[in-house]
Amino acid sequence: MQEGRTVFAQLMDHVPKYEFGKCVDRYEGDKHIRRLSCYAQFQILSFAQLTYRESLRDIETCLKAIGSKLYHTGIRRHVPRSTLAEANEKRDWRIFSDFAHVLIAQAGELYAGEPFGADLAGAAYALDSTTIDLCLSLFPWAKFRKRKAAVKLHTLLALQGNFPTLVIITPGKVHDVNILDELVFDPGAFYVMDRGYVDFGRLHRIHRASAFFVTRTKANFQFRRRYSAPVDKAAGIRFDQTIVLTGFYSHRQYPDALRRIGYTDPDTDKTLIFMTNNMTEPAITIAQLYRCRWQVELFFKWIKQHLRIKSFYGTSANAVKTQIWIAISVYVLIAILRKRLRLQHSPYTILQILSITLFEKIPILQALAQHPPELHEPNIDNQPCLQGF
Repeated sequence: MQEGRTVFAQLMDHVPKYEFGKCVDRYEGDKHIRRLSCYAQFQILSFAQLTYRESLRDIETCLKAIGSKLYHTGIRRHVPRSTLAEANEKRDWRIFSDFAHVLIAQAGELYAGEPFGADLAGAAYALDSTTIDLCLSLFPWAKFRKRKAAVKLHTLLALQGNFPTLVIITPGKVHDVNILDELVFDPGAFYVMDRGYVDFGRLHRIHRASAFFVTRTKANFQFRRRYSAPVDKAAGIRFDQTIVLTGFYSHRQYPDALRRIGYTDPDTDKTLIFMTNNMTEPAITIAQLYRCRWQVELFFKWIKQHLRIKSFYGTSANAVKTQIWIAISVYVLIAILRKRLRLQHSPYTILQILSITLFEKIPILQALAQHPPELHEPNIDNQPCLQGF
């Protein structure tokens, strides 16, 4: 029975506390701590994400206003903003990073085999980054340009379920293509990227790992055609070629054959040219797969609009990374809740409902049932046409 327990406390029931404790012990997060444990810090910052709190003072004021309901949320005591600021400053951000990956692994099991818009049996991931602008005088460690600071979120998004499987946070000056050196590629999986990741030495590393990449070609792309396969022009496929690179450095970095596919969008009459090392999937499947890359752009848009990752509760690198990782954990927790409770609501709708019912003492399913899903909810699953690429 859930009588007497708030919606927030029921949501926290989906947090695997044993796994969280392992992450805390790994970095001695609760060593010599008397007032604010790592789990309490996670709860409070999750509350801030779910209720759109803009600052530590905002969080402190709202927790005071809750009064007697605070204990029933699972947060055992009121926490001054100075204590929370110190925890964000000094508590190792890797605790929350490791725990986010625990939640990501759980979500991966729940969403395995989820359809995503391409007729593909194996796993598929979209790789991209987004930039969060910062003030250089407040965040001098996050150098981007001469008079500008920023951090980048390099994200590997699982297209089955649209949740991140890997997030790497770097200063803004780190180029996207360098992130390929940090990835471990799954054999048989597809990695979809834009032209910013075209580096033939790194792409050949994906090929040697028995994984597949799909990207677009650059304007100065030099190649020689070996073979042209028959195509279905009614489906929009213009050509399907097997090629080899002819540039001196590019051929030395990638000596194997590649596949070059041309596709014309029937709605915009725009032709896009794709490059992949997969030689067996139909050409239309490769075009559909690249179209699904837009999901990572929608993910960035969603978290920037609905989670607090553009204004930060602290200025140190540790505080910024802690806040971002807890925001990602909240996003994945909503995805887990949606799947476990078999909800038809979009993540956007679930987040909106939770934001106004967190302190109601009703079953969480009842809170969501009072707002039935609409036919056209804002959803990260919406896919624009190819002209948006």
